[in-house]
Amino acid sequence: MSKLRAWMQCLLPSRFRARFPVVPVVRVSGVIGSVLPLRQGLSLSVMAPLLERAFSTRGAKAVAIVINSPGGSAVQSHLIFRRVRAHADDSKLPVLVFVEDAAASGGYMIACAGDEIFADPSSLVGSIGVVSAGFGFDKLIERLGIERRLHSAGESKAMLDPFRPERPEDLDRLKAIQAKVHAAFKELVETRRGTRLRGEPEGLFSGAVWTGSEALDLGLVDGLGEVRGILRERYGKRVELRIIPPARSSLIGRWLGGRSVPGTSDDAGLHL
Repeated sequence: MSKLRAWMQCLLPSRFRARFPVVPVVRVSGVIGSVLPLRQGLSLSVMAPLLERAFSTRGAKAVAIVINSPGGSAVQSHLIFRRVRAHADDSKLPVLVFVEDAAASGGYMIACAGDEIFADPSSLVGSIGVVSAGFGFDKLIERLGIERRLHSAGESKAMLDPFRPERPEDLDRLKAIQAKVHAAFKELVETRRGTRLRGEPEGLFSGAVWTGSEALDLGLVDGLGEVRGILRERYGKRVELRIIPPARSSLIGRWLGGRSVPGTSDDAGLHL
């Protein structure tokens, strides 16, 4: 019935239409940057058209972003964060973020694009850190009698190759890169949350994760609640939550878009 009423309202001259507050809602759900054969991960290319539609919604009072993400690519997380802030600055619309199951690591970076962050008491929030994971197969291929042949130009081109023993200089280089990315993450959180943060930096930025209730005490979120309840409280019971649906793509497009590129590794990148 609500859809029918909205359609009938559109047929009326503008001076006769009911003027209810409108808040477009964008969902950020899944692993950031991950690409699978039948499921595309979150990236700027996926989120950009959704954000464009949300912030250009006529009569919008604010933009709501609902996050359910454990994190992922450091770069894509930051790109999405910057795009949200760019739209917010241009449109002068407040951004309200709502955490469902999790806004961890890169998910929390995106959450920091909000002017206010709300979470469920049992949501998982935080994990402000950097990780790079992989496997070591050098002992396995030696046991199987397999000879590894790798030819490269550049001393560090094959850094952290999983088929040869780790080298101390490679680990030192990786840790230096992680430290720089972590420092940028911490600066972003401190800039966006400001004096709302409570607690020692060593704990806040340790990579630990907290429940929504704990995150409220630490100043990582601003309140507890869910999108419908908070928006009705903020803009009245007749507020219209206008869901911005994701773009549809064909099965073949998703398959081709998810194919990995030879010579690359998903585990080699830095993840939040």
